[in-house]
Amino acid sequence: RTFLRWLLREKLIEKDPIPKRGIMKRERRLPHFLSQEDAARLVGAPETGEMPGLRDRALLELVYAAGLRVSEARDLNVQDVNVRTREVRVIGKGSKQRVVLMGTAARDALVLYLREGRPQLAGRKSGNAFFLNRFGGRLSQRSIQVKVRRYAEAVGLGDNVHTHTLRHSFATHLLEGGADLRVVQDLLGHSSPSTTQIYTH
Repeated sequence: RTFLRWLLREKLIEKDPIPKRGIMKRERRLPHFLSQEDAARLVGAPETGEMPGLRDRALLELVYAAGLRVSEARDLNVQDVNVRTREVRVIGKGSKQRVVLMGTAARDALVLYLREGRPQLAGRKSGNAFFLNRFGGRLSQRSIQVKVRRYAEAVGLGDNVHTHTLRHSFATHLLEGGADLRVVQDLLGHSSPSTTQIYTH
């Protein structure tokens, strides 16, 4: 608006093209998501015969099954995961805490990782971190992002798949299955229903 006013003042344009009433809204891009079949291919990509496949399968299963942000997966601690009730306590944006749910496939992958994978990685600096790197420290956000992209490329989904793509897919598939928008909002940890509303498109 300021630029256009300057153009008018300098007589570089004859009239202001912005409507006098109403606000010009930027077009909202729809989130990129995977089909249920492609999401299943991605989640099933890691070989679970040995490490690091056990950890990576558990990671992908959980991010997709619970719609986690990459930072929420990174910050997860052992005591936050209850495999018996299939509940996970996460700290989201603004340090807001919420409980998310997971299906049996994610639960089974987490149990296998906790029993056979994590003990192989655990060391002095592991603490309570749930997902560990090969040095025994907490798996970094960057490392999680790289893993998702590599597995996506490995199963032929291209290089435009990110951790957030799994979160978008989680929300879209829930709504496709008939879930209530308010429930999806709570599971995603959105403070405003308008943020979740975009998935209905």
